[in-house]
Amino acid sequence: MSEMITADLVDLDLSADTKEAAARALAERMVAQGRVTDLDGFLADVAAREAQMPTGLDGGIGIPHCRSEYVTEPSLAFGRSAEGVDFGAPDGPADLIFLIAAPAGADDAHLTILSALARQLMNAEFTSALRAVGDAESAAALIRGDEPEGGTDSAATPVAASAGAAAGSSPADVSTAAAHTGADEQPFRIVAVTSCPTGIAHTYMAAEALENAGRDAGVELVVEPQGSAGFTRLDPAVIAAADAVIFAHDVPVREKERFAGKPTVDVGVKAGINRPTELISEVRGKAERGEVTGGSAPTPVERGGEAGEGYGSMLRKWLMSGVSYMVPFVAAGGLLIALGFAIGGYEIKSAPSVMQHFVWTQTDSWAALMFQIGAVAFGFLVPVLAGYIAYGMADRPGLVPGFVGGMIASTINAGFLGGLAAGLIAGGVVLAIQKVKIPKAVRGIMPVVVIPLISTAIVGFLMFVVIGKPIASAQKGMTDWLNGLSGSNAILLGALLGLMMCFDLGGPVNKVAYTFATAGIAVSSPSDSAMKIMAAVMAAGMVPPLAMALATTVRGKLFTETERENGKAAWVLGASFISEGAIPFAAADPLRVIPSAMVGGAITGSLSMAFGATLRAPHGGIFVVPLIGHAFLYLIAIAVGMCVTAALVVVLKGMRKPAVGSTAPGAPEDISAPAADTKQPVAV
Repeated sequence: MSEMITADLVDLDLSADTKEAAARALAERMVAQGRVTDLDGFLADVAAREAQMPTGLDGGIGIPHCRSEYVTEPSLAFGRSAEGVDFGAPDGPADLIFLIAAPAGADDAHLTILSALARQLMNAEFTSALRAVGDAESAAALIRGDEPEGGTDSAATPVAASAGAAAGSSPADVSTAAAHTGADEQPFRIVAVTSCPTGIAHTYMAAEALENAGRDAGVELVVEPQGSAGFTRLDPAVIAAADAVIFAHDVPVREKERFAGKPTVDVGVKAGINRPTELISEVRGKAERGEVTGGSAPTPVERGGEAGEGYGSMLRKWLMSGVSYMVPFVAAGGLLIALGFAIGGYEIKSAPSVMQHFVWTQTDSWAALMFQIGAVAFGFLVPVLAGYIAYGMADRPGLVPGFVGGMIASTINAGFLGGLAAGLIAGGVVLAIQKVKIPKAVRGIMPVVVIPLISTAIVGFLMFVVIGKPIASAQKGMTDWLNGLSGSNAILLGALLGLMMCFDLGGPVNKVAYTFATAGIAVSSPSDSAMKIMAAVMAAGMVPPLAMALATTVRGKLFTETERENGKAAWVLGASFISEGAIPFAAADPLRVIPSAMVGGAITGSLSMAFGATLRAPHGGIFVVPLIGHAFLYLIAIAVGMCVTAALVVVLKGMRKPAVGSTAPGAPEDISAPAADTKQPVAV
């Protein structure tokens, strides 16, 4: 097993002035040592990880990292910058930069040592020694934890020696001992969970910061790091004895229900690193006030206090939670209804119930069966939307008032807008109830009796008496407006929807356009305008991946080998209406790819509306062409947009100068962080 860092992987005079340039300079050293096989592919994975959350930390540290298929063995590269490089830390640029590269299938031992390094970065003596070290060999030895000649340097605690703690192998033992202390005065007890997308760096740095802050505050604080090398569960007795819980995570906490019913602070992992003392004070305050999470698990998106996590960001998360659960109902119900129409014609909606009249040998009976099953599935759309918006806000306690509010919205014809309002109101009411100080004797019945009763009554009253009628009127007005669209207005709407579908390729803006379209057809008898909107949205969403597939076919020399391989897959993804198939290209060259895709998408959306193409199904791509009205013209609209986007990409890429050191002609000049990525580095 080779050493993870050597002198060849150290640059004490890093001259890069951007985080992309710093990552490239350090990655080139890994390539030279045979530790990375594809520079651009690896840097794209680093950029994708960076896009999830900045990797700059307080104290002048940057830790770009990822797990990638292009890494042959776990490796570290270290750079020291005199000017500093901005990695998004609140306190300014980083002068100590670690590039952590782990293979997609790295073994637990290597990941454990990498995680131990993350803990060391919280040691001020260790970072001070790195700033003072004079040569690359000494820096590599310090990071490895080699014992210097003439004795042990306290600043260079061996990384391997602390690997057990980093792996999470000892929390159960340590916490069990803490739970059975015989002290007369019982200290305040906190259990915590830390996790990050890659499970290598931030996970263990947050654990170390919380443990240190707990010792300083005089509390018993035990952490369960849920990292890439797995995790050791805290002793159930320790969790039961804890007075409070801290979650510092950017991926879902595994087995979260173990911590139910306790005062909880739920934040992102960087908050655990940057402000652990505040989190301890906050959760102690909640415990003193008797504030507990009423359901089986803490609030999933209660992340106040983090940079970039304001009300707008949280609102988007809550809405997307509802939409993500609603879309499968739209897909199943919509396709069944569409098949019913395709087999039995539009008159099938007037067929009698199949419970009273079903003939096994009649085609119309099967068509009616599909239509009626699909209509039942559509009946769940608004309740599911509202229920899971409330769930995104308040977890399980939000489900009952959310579903009831959504059902009321359907009953009073408040539709999609009513479901949005019901979900937000239900979640807000539950969160308000959970903040009320409750005596211990009553806490046991809160999640199953008190919260559902009070929250459902409040939501029902508001939906029936206060806001239901105005929302229903607004819904009717919007529907009438859509039904009245024709001519140039409809074409402009198609262009706007096309721009939105291609702006972030599966991101929030794309989802807004898609949700708008699916809401229009989420009824048993949608209007002609609603079906035209759905057709325009799907057509525009197919353009980016198909265009990139075409561009890599006709001018392959402008793309890297990896992009050419992605182009082959993009044919299938685009044909299946998976816009994310273009993300690898947008991630590597956003300023050329995204505007080109938006132009083609706008053209396709406007042509689809102009041709009067209609679509009853919310998904499916070319596989639902038989269900599309004016299918031939619809395919022409897609082909035109695809060709326009491909031509623009080829022209724009052909105008630039070849990048120095690129692996293929026309390779990207730099790595830009993508909005999202379907081919992300493996994250555990």
